[in-house]
Amino acid sequence: MKLLHAAEDSVFGFQPTTKQRGLVIALSLAASLVAGSALAQSANATNPNSDTPDAVTKGTIQKKKDPVAKVKNLREMRAASLVAKSAPAQTANTHNPRSGAPDQVVKANNQKLTDPYAKFQNLRERGLQLNIPAPADTVTQDKGGVRSALADVGIGYIGWTQNTFTNNLLPDAAKSTIAKQLYNGQNPTFNTGTYMMVVYDLSHYGIPDGQIIVGTLQQAWTWQPGGPDRWGINEIAYYQTFFDRKLELKVGYLRNSNEFAGLQVGGNAGANVFGPSSNVLYQGGMSSNATPTPALNLTYHFDDRLYTKASFQRSISPDGVFTEVTQNPTGFQWTTPNSGILFLDETGYQTKAAPGLLNTWLRAGIGYNQSNYTNLAYPKQPRADQNDFYYVAADRQFSQIDAQGKASRGIYGGFTVMGAPPDLNKVTQYYEVRLYAKGLFDSRPTDQIAVVATDTVWSNISVQTALAAGNHVHSDSKVISGTYTAHLAPGVYLNLGVSYINHPTSITYTPQTGHALNFSASTSVFF
Repeated sequence: MKLLHAAEDSVFGFQPTTKQRGLVIALSLAASLVAGSALAQSANATNPNSDTPDAVTKGTIQKKKDPVAKVKNLREMRAASLVAKSAPAQTANTHNPRSGAPDQVVKANNQKLTDPYAKFQNLRERGLQLNIPAPADTVTQDKGGVRSALADVGIGYIGWTQNTFTNNLLPDAAKSTIAKQLYNGQNPTFNTGTYMMVVYDLSHYGIPDGQIIVGTLQQAWTWQPGGPDRWGINEIAYYQTFFDRKLELKVGYLRNSNEFAGLQVGGNAGANVFGPSSNVLYQGGMSSNATPTPALNLTYHFDDRLYTKASFQRSISPDGVFTEVTQNPTGFQWTTPNSGILFLDETGYQTKAAPGLLNTWLRAGIGYNQSNYTNLAYPKQPRADQNDFYYVAADRQFSQIDAQGKASRGIYGGFTVMGAPPDLNKVTQYYEVRLYAKGLFDSRPTDQIAVVATDTVWSNISVQTALAAGNHVHSDSKVISGTYTAHLAPGVYLNLGVSYINHPTSITYTPQTGHALNFSASTSVFF
């Protein structure tokens, strides 16, 4: 300390001897080297892409050639060294041209380096549009080290259960027996689904991003047309990438409703029990969680935003989901009566939310189905017709509530338009407008609120046929719904919703079934 004080005094007006002046300069150079080394070491500890300690030290020496200037700044250098040791994250800034916020990038990099769940990233299913919670957002997390032990041998897993209760609150809802129930919620309706997915990582065999995925689903409904009950496979798939991840391949028994169109509002599995209708896609043959079918999916990325995705899938039954599950409850059958090949293609543009960058997702898709459909205008003729459909959808983030923290928090809007031929499909048009918010409140940063309005238009051929039979008919069904999803704890979500439905039944109705006000409550628990 005395020597340091002596060095400082020599700068502020004292006249030391030549020997003393040399000692001061030597000490100041030593201090400069120590401080520069400490700064370099702290920077490299947090940023593996930064220069080596020797290179940083060399650069510091070249920039500071004046020994007197070094002595003048000795105190500042000592302070900087202390700051670097106590807060190394602040000394290593890497510029991200997209975000324009280097501090946030460094913070994210540091978090990745210290995240105890980062080792599970390669053990999450790839190729999905649906965001299934990560291991950190599960009830079990890594309790007892079970996940870590399995990860050490390349195995990852996610399981969850969803339990939903729906009931019409209007007093004149024409309550009936469950057997004669016409729509979900006409009587108090309960359904449950339990999933288990296991992933085996093949990257340690030299297969880029390689995975084997095996999943199962058990579901039960009090109103069977909503389900029906089943236990069977949910997915059996092989996945890998090619050409530096420009091309993705996924093959096996797939459920394409999680890989195309973006059917869930907000894209989060825990917040999407009351997602938009997708009857156009299911009647067009698209597979789902309850109806996995053999398929080959190929996704090509033109860059990190523009993509196209194609699928060659065995169609589900042209008579619908209920028939497919009834004919193939376990999901293992290679084909079912009248089903053929469905070709799907979706092209889209997507940017993920980042500081200063809003989330945007535009997509459009077509489907062509070679299955044998019944022509609704000539129902007694042999099946011979092939079906098709299309969809266009967009979602856009309008604002960022916490751009420098969690950039995905904010207000969003979107729309969906779907269409199919009226001579082969009971649902021929579908329109949806949605407004939703993620993390609207600082005290609830992972909750979601959504307001969705839809209009399902029935086939004019089916409407005219029902009218000729003397029934009360309607041409469409309009719904407006509001839902709140509360993220109660890691892996635990509660969904509460109310939906007003104008004409909740299919094409025919009675005055008592003309309207419904459905209350829904659901829990989603991930483990």
